[in-house]
This record gives sequence, C-alpha cells and structure tokens, in this order.
Amino acid sequence: RSSSSCTQGVTSVRSPAPRAPAPRRDHAPDPNLARTAAPTAARAFGSEATLPTALYDLHLSLKGKMVPFAGYTLPVLYETEEGGVMNEHLHCRSAGKSSLFDVSHMGQLRWRGADRVAFLEKVLVGDIGGLGEGEGRLSLITTNEGTIIDDTVLCNAGDSVYMVVNGACKHKDMAHFEEEMAKFGGDVSMEYCDDLALVALQGPGATATVAKLVPSSVDLSKVDFMTGFDTTLAGIEGCRLTRCGYTGEDGFELSVPNDKAELLAQAILEDSSVLPTGLGARDSLRLEAGLCLYGNDIDDTITPIEANLTWTIGGPKSRRRTEQGFNGADKFLTPEGKLKKTTKKRVGLMGFKAPAREGAELFLGDEQVGHVTSGTFSPCLKKPIAMGYVSKELAKEGTEIQVKIRNKMQTAVVTKMPFVPTNYYKAA
Repeated sequence: RSSSSCTQGVTSVRSPAPRAPAPRRDHAPDPNLARTAAPTAARAFGSEATLPTALYDLHLSLKGKMVPFAGYTLPVLYETEEGGVMNEHLHCRSAGKSSLFDVSHMGQLRWRGADRVAFLEKVLVGDIGGLGEGEGRLSLITTNEGTIIDDTVLCNAGDSVYMVVNGACKHKDMAHFEEEMAKFGGDVSMEYCDDLALVALQGPGATATVAKLVPSSVDLSKVDFMTGFDTTLAGIEGCRLTRCGYTGEDGFELSVPNDKAELLAQAILEDSSVLPTGLGARDSLRLEAGLCLYGNDIDDTITPIEANLTWTIGGPKSRRRTEQGFNGADKFLTPEGKLKKTTKKRVGLMGFKAPAREGAELFLGDEQVGHVTSGTFSPCLKKPIAMGYVSKELAKEGTEIQVKIRNKMQTAVVTKMPFVPTNYYKAA
C-alpha cells in the first residue's frame, strides 16, 4: 500500500475521529450495560458524540447491540441465538472456531524517515532497531517520569514502521509524539491512517479462515506470532496482516481500506466457523489471558516495573536495559540497567466466590494493601478472576489476602497469570 492512502501529520487529518478523552476520565457505562458486558472496560465507555466505523451497517444487520466506545459506536455483543458475551467468549476458545472483532477504533500509524528508529527508541521502551523486516513487538510509551502513556504493537514494515495504538488514547498519543518530534529534530514523520479499518480474527480456527483470503504464495504456517506484512486479502489491495491479538489465542489483525472493510468482513463471515463478537467478550478474553487494559490496569501513574511489563524492554543485559535512552528510563532503572525497588506489583487474583470488580479494596487484616483494577467471571474457568496491585511483599504466588466485595471480606489468593493458557503460534 502506498503512503498516499495515509494522512500526513495529526492536525491535517481528513475527517478525524472526535478527540477521545483519556480513559480515566471517561463516563461510566450504563449500569445495565455494565452487567451485560465485561465491566472492566468501563473507563472507555461513554456518552460523548461518537462516529460509526466502516462496519456499522454490517453490525446492525447482524443484530449487534451498539454502544459508545472510545469515540466510536461498536457492538458490545450480538443479540442472536449464538451471540451474547458468554457464547461469544467460549466460541473464540473452541477448536476449529474463530471470532471476528471490529477494532477500527484503534489508531493505525506509519512512521517514515531515516531517523524513525532513533526517534521511536526515544519514546518507546523496546528494541525497535533489532526488529527484522516483518517482525513486531509490544512496547510501552513512557513519560519523563517513567510512567506509561500507552501500550502499542508495532512492526518493521521495511520502508516504514507500522504501529497500532489504543483507540481511547490515540489522539493523546499522537499529540505526545508531535511534541517529541519537535524536540527531536531528526528525519521522521508520522502518518495517521484514518482511511483504514481494522478487524481481528481470533481463535483456533483463524488460520484456516485467513488462508482462504491471502494470495496462494503466502504460507501462514511460516508466519510467527508478532509478525506482519502488506498483502491483498480476498483480492482487496492495500491491506496488511499482522499475526497478533488481544485474546490469548492465535489470530490476526487485518488492516483494510474503509471502503472495502465490509467486503472483507463478509468474506470472513462466509466461513461458518466464524462468529461476530463484541466488546464484552473481547474484554473477558483478554482478562483470562492476563493482558492489561489501558486506563484500568496500566496508566500514567504506573511504571513498567509495577505493571510487571519490564520484559517489553528486554532482559537484564539487553541493549535497551543497559543503553537506555528512552523517556523516564532513569526513574526505574539504575545506570547499570537493574530494576529499582518499587512498592507494589500487578498480580492475578482468584479464590473469591463473587466477582471482584474494578476498585475493590484488598486487605491484609485491617490494613489496605492494594486494589482490583479488572475483574470478571471467567467463562472458561467458571469462577471469578481479577487482576490488581498489591504491596510488593505480598505479590508472591499463593499469598492469601482479603478482598472487600459488597462490604464483605472474602479470601483472595495471588495467582500467576495468564489464568487460561495462551496459544500464540510459533513456526516450527
């Protein structure tokens, strides 16, 4: 796909989405909706003016229950016999099946210029220079204080770097990048691709379905998780395939021009093993997989150490740990690259009988020692699960504490994540 299909810069974007507020300041969802969908997504829901995605009409035809989310109108679930959060969740984890998500609210960016890698290694924690063509990784955007502005998935696309940022954060992220570019002064440009939609196909059957869409020359058995490339999909030019996702299952994120998005979605849904799936199941799936939701589990008050995300930087002797050079590195790394001491850690929690929701307080005796950041009922485990932050000395697996649920104390046990084994694909 040529760069002409993207829009240069941020302020000159064609038909921009409304500026989405930072997740912590979004309005709470309708109480009835909170009981229907996975409540941990609460901070991104809101009543502000929203835009339809390119798949809006298709969602309505499929009986999607539409809600405002991150500046857009998206389905929280589908009101069909096969649909509903529980059914949609379990379908995604079923053998030979896969789930189709509209994730067009996410921000798709292209970075160009001779100094693009140097710039990205200033604003991100990860090893971008070490990515071979087609290789990608999860990274973190950090403040000068070493806290997390957002998480992002990016990929070396050869003549550019392709990046996807969270929908509720994308305008904030781009404004931050603009400020950093002004100080950087090198040869780098950012393109906001608002003319592209994004869908995710997730589940054990995703590969078989996508194999019908890619050119015959593409062998998906050789495509590792966290790799991607520009391609045609269902004969549609200007697409991009990335093997990644937000469910813990194997799967793909497929970028497609807005005016061809419904054509691609229809081609995917021709496979009877595919079920359209909404935001509710997307949230419960990611929580089972132990994945963070920005605004709940990580935000600009949390460091990578506290969030247990230092693996995004690299190991103790890795280049990025020792050379550093990214914003805020000195706030949580020593000059030698060792992790500085912290007072709290993100952990998994189980053992309580009623779901522990976001904000539930955690105690050891009479002392509050943390709080829950995400919680739901696990459809696969058939029991409540949660993640949250506890005092560092209580972060060891098996530690028993108490959680306050509806003004009653229940036992909670610190648990290793993911709660459900992940199935990320690795080529032989």
